[in-house]
Amino acid sequence: MISDIVQALAEEKKAEVVETQMSWVMVGKKYTYKVKKPVDLGYLDYTTLERREFFCHREVELNRRLCPEVYLGVIPITREEGKFYLDGKGRVAEYAVKMKSLPQEKMLDVLLTQDRVTPDMIDRVAQKVAYFHEHSSVSDTIRSFGGLEVIRHNTQENFLQTQKYIGVSISEHQYRKIKEWTEGFIEQNVPLFERRVRQERIKDGHGDLHAAHVCFDQEIVIFDCIEFNDRFRYGDVASEIAFLAMDLDHFGKPSLASQFVSSYQELTLDHDLSSILNFYRCYRAYVRGKVHSFRLDDASLPPEDRDRIKAEAKGYFSLALSYVG
Repeated sequence: MISDIVQALAEEKKAEVVETQMSWVMVGKKYTYKVKKPVDLGYLDYTTLERREFFCHREVELNRRLCPEVYLGVIPITREEGKFYLDGKGRVAEYAVKMKSLPQEKMLDVLLTQDRVTPDMIDRVAQKVAYFHEHSSVSDTIRSFGGLEVIRHNTQENFLQTQKYIGVSISEHQYRKIKEWTEGFIEQNVPLFERRVRQERIKDGHGDLHAAHVCFDQEIVIFDCIEFNDRFRYGDVASEIAFLAMDLDHFGKPSLASQFVSSYQELTLDHDLSSILNFYRCYRAYVRGKVHSFRLDDASLPPEDRDRIKAEAKGYFSLALSYVG
């Protein structure tokens, strides 16, 4: 099994193994190696070795747009005489993304909990994101993700997928209020959404821009963009800005959220950003609540983990409601 390969290599390299829903990550002092799990989650499919190799290369290619110094390449995990090797000469058993290890103590989410983030630091993040968006790809396919049909589909998908959590992690009042407001906002702001497309605000972005994916290393590093599904990266830059702004709110730093938005807006002259920001803040907070709720479906989840995850989901749904006008 791939987990056995990871464990054997981690022990040899004296690396810590971090497991996520999609991958195993071996974190060493100098290098980090990410191995994708052979899973099909609907929105991603890593079930064959060929697909895992493809998406390893895709991860490196896309993340090098923002941090080429971190994503070092894709290496084979080989097997020879019963032992596994990173980039060895035997038969290929698996593939891994090789990265430079980043200092965990300098991650934005960690710094926020220690009250060590200044407005100047947030300005620097805004500058990096603004430059990235300015140079991000645009095409007819990408523009289509700013269309009303796609936006309606994305929001309705959220509400359909969270119906079963009413009374668990979201109340009936929260669900109904957010749903009604979201649908009303779309219908009342059709010209705004259409203008966003004409203004080339629909881009191939990062897709998962929150505090845990920002590191204040020697340079600002924004990493771990979504590679497994283009749909989750294509969208309005306002949605990406709203994601990090929402996360700053989640950490109880609304002044830093405002600083980030105003700095980005000043750099990009995105005059419509303020008009659409709360729509996407609400959407992003709701998605976070949904994703945490999904984890409650795991019957093997220990009671203490279940309580913590449920509380986190409830917090995000409450935050989503706070953006409703």
